[in-house]
Amino acid sequence: QLQLVESGGGSVQAGGSLRLSCVASEDTYGKYCMGWFRQAPGKEREGVATIYTGAGTTYYADSVKGRFTISQDGAKNTLYLQMNSLKPEDTAMYYCAAGRGLYCRSDQWLGGMDYWGKGTLVTISS
Repeated sequence: QLQLVESGGGSVQAGGSLRLSCVASEDTYGKYCMGWFRQAPGKEREGVATIYTGAGTTYYADSVKGRFTISQDGAKNTLYLQMNSLKPEDTAMYYCAAGRGLYCRSDQWLGGMDYWGKGTLVTISS
């Protein structure tokens, strides 16, 4: 059973930056699509960014393109989300997730991942 543990959330002012980390309990290279999702109060969970661990192929929600960067460190079994130019609307619980497969699928983007972390809270003040 793959375990995922997020960290790096916090409270910052608009325009600031945060880097989220997600440590996996095993080597994910070439086995999983990894992603970051978020859920704001009163809203449904949405995909933020995904990366296929083998090829490094990335995909971003339009709302974060150019501001957020997803990356991985295979040696550390760690997934990152660098968030710059943060906005109040980025406030949410951020979740790391992993889905089995040879590439990232659309159903995984819609939340069909196999493993989820417990989340880390990001709060952006105006």
